[in-house]
Amino acid sequence: MKVLSGIQPTGRLHWGNYFGAIRQYIALQGNEQSFYFIADLHALTSVRDPKALSAATWDAALDLLALGLDPHRATLFRQSDIPEVTELMWLLMTVTQHSLLEKCHSYKDKVAKGISPDAGLFTYPVLMAADILLYDSDIVPVGADQIQHLEVTRDIAQRFNTIYGGEFLHLPNARVLETGAKVPGTDGEKMSKSYGNTIEIFETGKTLRKKIMSIKTDSTPMDATKNPDSCSVFALFKLLTSPEQQAALADRYRAGGMGYGEAKQAVFEAATDYFAEARARRSKLAADPEQVEDILAAGAKTARAKGQAVLQRVREACGLGHQKY
Repeated sequence: MKVLSGIQPTGRLHWGNYFGAIRQYIALQGNEQSFYFIADLHALTSVRDPKALSAATWDAALDLLALGLDPHRATLFRQSDIPEVTELMWLLMTVTQHSLLEKCHSYKDKVAKGISPDAGLFTYPVLMAADILLYDSDIVPVGADQIQHLEVTRDIAQRFNTIYGGEFLHLPNARVLETGAKVPGTDGEKMSKSYGNTIEIFETGKTLRKKIMSIKTDSTPMDATKNPDSCSVFALFKLLTSPEQQAALADRYRAGGMGYGEAKQAVFEAATDYFAEARARRSKLAADPEQVEDILAAGAKTARAKGQAVLQRVREACGLGHQKY
């Protein structure tokens, strides 16, 4: 089974990214072949600062490797290092119906907000389809809100296969991530960069503590009992700790006499411990940029080898290149 997933380098990774998706698709890396890419071409639809994009791409590589992506078990690469993906995108564009792209959520949402979408945003789903189809992907881990991307990819692949009369493109399936309850941000809403309420994975010390201490809570007096099940602070604590630790803090909530500041301190300490090994790995990787670049280069080589075989199959189906008569 071949697994593929990508992440956009549009900002530092936060707890929502990790608990909502990253730790789950890293857990899939032991499959037959796993491809994980940093989607820097996709990021161009929103990031127009070249230095910022380059830095964010590098940070994403460091973060993924530090969080447990193993280059001996999975293939990690930059999307822009794979020229085959843009050629496949064009071949797919020639069979993709305009009406299909008009239905895509990302495009419709921007139009509804009064934003004038460019061609990159409009055709974004075709590049995503090329990312998936180029490696004969079987499984693509996605959140429930991203299922449409897989449906569009399958629609495009099926149309190509029908037009050219063969099974040239392998149809992938979505694996919906078990996100459970939302990861709350500092304001109690879903943690998201667009809301400005994130806690970054690799924040430490005073910066991390200040963010955690700023988490919005209700005005229940210290002496009163509190409900852990409706508290954002406790929801974050649950992500970081064992069932035994969770039960002990829940008892403190229900007993009364504990302020939210004490619970926030417990989250700070738990987060410091939870990501300690990943922070140490990241520091070591950051001190050896050549090693990281070698990993990305090796990943691109592996990905291109697979992608070239698929692209050649598609090119021949279209009648491109040298033909035998």
